[in-house]
Amino acid sequence: MSTLTIRKVDEDVKHRLQVRAARNGRSMEAEVRAILDEAVSDSAGDDVSLGAVMAEFRRRTGGVELDLPPREDLSDHRVPDFT
Repeated sequence: MSTLTIRKVDEDVKHRLQVRAARNGRSMEAEVRAILDEAVSDSAGDDVSLGAVMAEFRRRTGGVELDLPPREDLSDHRVPDFT
C-alpha cells in the first residue's frame, strides 16, 4: 500500500467527509479510500493498458511536440575501467 497526502482540503469538505464516514460506519480515512476506489473503478476499463490510454489521449489531443536538445556525439566516449 502507498500513502497519499492531500493538502488544502476545504473545512466544509472535511466536515462532509466526516459525516459521510460516520453514516457508513467507517473512519474518515477508510471513507476516502472507498470513495477513491469507487471513483477509479470502471468495469469497462479494467482491461485497458496505460499504453492504450496514452494512445487515446494522443488521438484526442493531437499529441504534444517537444523540442528535444540535439544528442551529443558519443563516438569518443570510453567505458571506464573499474578494476
